[in-house]
Amino acid sequence: MKRRLPWWATAIIVLAIASYSWYQRQPAHAPDFEFEGAAIVIHGGAGVITRENMSPEMEALVRSSLERVLDSGYAALERGENRMDVVVRVLGILESDSLFNAGIGAVVNAEGVAELDASLMDGETKQAGAVAGLRHILHPAALAREVMSHSEHVFMIGEGAETFAQQRGMTLVDNDTFLTHRRHAQYARWAEQHKRGTVGVVLRDREGHLAAGTSTGGMMGKQWGRVGDVPVLGAGTYADDQGAAVSCTGHGEYFIREAVAYQVNARMQFGGLSLADAAHHILFEVLNAEEGQGGLIAIDAQGHAVMEFNSSGMYRGAKGRLKSGSGDVSRYVRIYGEETTEVVLGE
Repeated sequence: MKRRLPWWATAIIVLAIASYSWYQRQPAHAPDFEFEGAAIVIHGGAGVITRENMSPEMEALVRSSLERVLDSGYAALERGENRMDVVVRVLGILESDSLFNAGIGAVVNAEGVAELDASLMDGETKQAGAVAGLRHILHPAALAREVMSHSEHVFMIGEGAETFAQQRGMTLVDNDTFLTHRRHAQYARWAEQHKRGTVGVVLRDREGHLAAGTSTGGMMGKQWGRVGDVPVLGAGTYADDQGAAVSCTGHGEYFIREAVAYQVNARMQFGGLSLADAAHHILFEVLNAEEGQGGLIAIDAQGHAVMEFNSSGMYRGAKGRLKSGSGDVSRYVRIYGEETTEVVLGE
């Protein structure tokens, strides 16, 4: 005859199992920010970015540029502008800044030609637009928005995308428009540098809806026809109000294979992870600094935001009202691995 455990012993076992399950579900990593209301997070690429390889003058230029972009994007959100318009606005400013690898100042392929990619996505509607292999479009993100809003398609490439751009009233420019003296010098020694970089934005509007966008010139010296993760929805860009808005930067081939931007969402929605835990797991356990170097920015509908990377640095910034703060707007701009610089802005 089998002996039954006393009721109190059974209760202790059940309580222990429940406690362990609760403990296992607790986030292991905290988000970088917890915003309330509208908020914006941006990046300008990740990689070997250290104080040793950056002059004080260049650092000041990068910080000033990121601050300007954050101020413009956040002000538009506070005015109640359409979130997708704000995504295009922010990416357009970054595409016009030769400090970054998108639009003017983009890197070039093995033939010395700039080829540009971009994508964007609305977290509420799941509508999206993407373009790749552009050689004559000044603002790829704006064309991605045209694809999203004024075509029955999601993804257009090359000459076809540029023909569509002309039909939508966009003007083609010479490819030399994108090539700065700095990029010409890099191209001359690209075999040594293999520069990577991207610009991106994720945001939460006043109603709590999410949006994301990413734009790039790709990888220095890339072969003809090569496309990285940026225009591939789910790899370099993804947005879902039920999960997070994500924009990635790094070695695109690895980010495509692992569907990084979507995987953040999947681990949140189906795996029960927090945004911070999902981002950290993907960048440090699924990817790593040797295979899959890079980073991502992300924000969820609750205002949790992260700027995570497994490289030595990432150009990045954020702006919004912190839930634990005084109610003032805070702006953060960071470059290197360990930084806590914050600027608190009054009303």
